[in-house]
Amino acid sequence: MKCEHCTRKECNKKTKTEDQENASVGVPSLAQDHAEKGEFHKLADAKIFLSDCLACDSCVTAEEGLQVSQQNVKDFFRVLNLNKKCDPSQHKVLAVSVCPQSLPYFAAKFRLSVTDASRRLCGFLKSLGVHYVFDTTIAADFSILESQKEFVRRYQQHSEEEPALPMLTSACPGWVRYAERVLGHPVTPHLCTAKSPQQIMGSLVKDYFARQQNLSPDKIFHVIVAPCYDKKLEALREDFPTAPHGFRSADCVLTSGEIAQIMEQSDLTVKDAAVDTVFGGLKEEEVRRHDGASSDGYLAHVFRHAAKQLFDEDVGEVTYRTLRNKDFQEVTLEKNGEVLLRFAAAYGFRNIQNVVLKLKKGRFPYHFVEVLACAGGCLNGRGQAQTEDGRADKALLRQMEGIYADIPVRPPESSAHVQELYQEWLDGADSPRAQEALHTKYQGPGLPALSRDIKW
Repeated sequence: MKCEHCTRKECNKKTKTEDQENASVGVPSLAQDHAEKGEFHKLADAKIFLSDCLACDSCVTAEEGLQVSQQNVKDFFRVLNLNKKCDPSQHKVLAVSVCPQSLPYFAAKFRLSVTDASRRLCGFLKSLGVHYVFDTTIAADFSILESQKEFVRRYQQHSEEEPALPMLTSACPGWVRYAERVLGHPVTPHLCTAKSPQQIMGSLVKDYFARQQNLSPDKIFHVIVAPCYDKKLEALREDFPTAPHGFRSADCVLTSGEIAQIMEQSDLTVKDAAVDTVFGGLKEEEVRRHDGASSDGYLAHVFRHAAKQLFDEDVGEVTYRTLRNKDFQEVTLEKNGEVLLRFAAAYGFRNIQNVVLKLKKGRFPYHFVEVLACAGGCLNGRGQAQTEDGRADKALLRQMEGIYADIPVRPPESSAHVQELYQEWLDGADSPRAQEALHTKYQGPGLPALSRDIKW
């Protein structure tokens, strides 16, 4: 299978090889100090395969490849061990931010409720030497709220001469990278400019939280735990260093599967702990999610907001209609036989290609599309929902979907912490500072030709 931009006889997208199971790296024992017993077994290096992401060599430069290859368990343990051995003045504050779509994986893996899984994961990470563990839901709150406002603005400004619609979501790094590096115009102008939860969480940790703790951003080593490998690529985007300091907002990205493997091979005694917040002493007592079956639910939240703001219509439960396949669904707002809003969710590369084709031909009926690279949504990220031989674990996915559906939904508008941060951190919801911190710009194709295949 090749992308539409590929003219090579052999596609450079990663294919599974027999050495997948053989490649490994040594992870230092956490019990070496004080002659304690215990040792971590060797962990496999993270790799990306064709079924895992959309990144071929037209998406990854040699420099990026080197940087991604360094985002692994070894880098994480390097910082943990330096904190134990070096001069205290050289220590790093380790902060780990966990995506909400990773929690159902840990709950299913260790047969716990999602709240208990969150506390177990937090306790384990702190037993390793991590100082703070955060939930990225608050960052998704910001991303969704900004997406809502942008859609309403685009709808009001849209015209045949200067089309601002459809608006395509920008939270999925695999999709955004494909749009930027391969598709370019006419697709990139339709990408929502709101930053993804990972990007915003990086700014919260390296900017707001760092100032609250009187820390320089370079003193914080920020790790993201996510369900897919494309998040590693997302951390490398050029405009994501935290202004004005110039430090990357995410120093390392590990998949849920990489963390679970460390947990399984550990003999540390773990005491459950509550998740931290960027407000310091406050703790997250309960797990909350947004209104999406397997993602952060941009479609549902933007749809309700747009219906109210544009047509004064209150929408309760959002009704999805399956069209081409289960990963392409439609939602409409109708009044007196007229369709006022037509939204869609397009998951997986097959549906993305259909969306792009219709968009290029000018025959696209939708105002808004939630686009995700992974078929089945974020829960099906291949950094967690796969069997030992690298295939999709459908039974595990169904279990995770059930666990995720049972997590209480909290609309982003109802978060008092978000409203507080808009004022205290960003000088208001519509300030230039908010625009800089919460929005981005997109580039088109045309990267240097120096690229190579690597195993991640």
